[in-house]
Amino acid sequence: MNDRLHQLALFVRTVESGSFSKAAREFGLSQPSVSRAVAALERRLGVKLLVRTTRQISATDAGEALLGRARDALLAIDDAESAARGADRLSGVLRVALPPEYGVRRIVPLLTAFFVRHPELKIDLMMSDRYENLIAEGADLALRIGELPDSSFVARKLESARRLFIASPSYLARRNPPKSLGDLARHDVVSGPADAGDETWVARRNGRIERQLVSPRVRSRSATGVVACAVAGLGVATASIWMCAEALASGDAVEVLSDYALDPVQAYVIFPAGRRPSQRARAFSDYLEQALSPVDALQKA
Repeated sequence: MNDRLHQLALFVRTVESGSFSKAAREFGLSQPSVSRAVAALERRLGVKLLVRTTRQISATDAGEALLGRARDALLAIDDAESAARGADRLSGVLRVALPPEYGVRRIVPLLTAFFVRHPELKIDLMMSDRYENLIAEGADLALRIGELPDSSFVARKLESARRLFIASPSYLARRNPPKSLGDLARHDVVSGPADAGDETWVARRNGRIERQLVSPRVRSRSATGVVACAVAGLGVATASIWMCAEALASGDAVEVLSDYALDPVQAYVIFPAGRRPSQRARAFSDYLEQALSPVDALQKA
């Protein structure tokens, strides 16, 4: 990348991340090097592009005018180079933000086949349960589970998973298995992130919606923790088939209240608002949509 394009790239990431140091880490440079490059860009254009304070960095009006066009120009160059190499020779780094549990179970096993298609591509898995500002964090796309908090995202649905009630054989040996949702009032229950603090569990049976107030014995902010608690015999839990398939297959957990239906959990791929997805991001999204399409054998229609 020549000096002019390099300066533009550093300027864009500095504005997007709000920090010279973040831009420096992404490019493998020192913070002073990034600051000098942006200063050189300002001198060449003869305008002030950034407002620097002790707390943050933001773009001036001239900087905002440059930002969008510079971002589009850099993306166009990247896509042009990818097109010249061919669809099967994507290169560079694809940054993907995703929840750790979903990533480990559903995405990581698919990466080997994706790399076979694109051997020159690298992937940075930004695994975190936090919903970061995708542009500020430098993510090309994100995978999200459940409700989307921001309608400004450009989102595509990837897949849907059944949720079910589970418990361990050891727990059911000590307690009479529940026959109805109302029976959960007399059982220990384990709540998880899908419950979002709501102590009323809702499910459908025979086309009718039933609700039951529960008092969780254990709360877990991790879906993996919910399944672990259920396997340990701490109570009845709800979990997606993504998270509990292994426990069901091994017999460490069994389904209860199987005549009830819980709302399924959805997985989405989202792209940062206001920015056209790169060819790398589009290729990965298309691949996941195809690779995740087969329904899990344990999942009911």
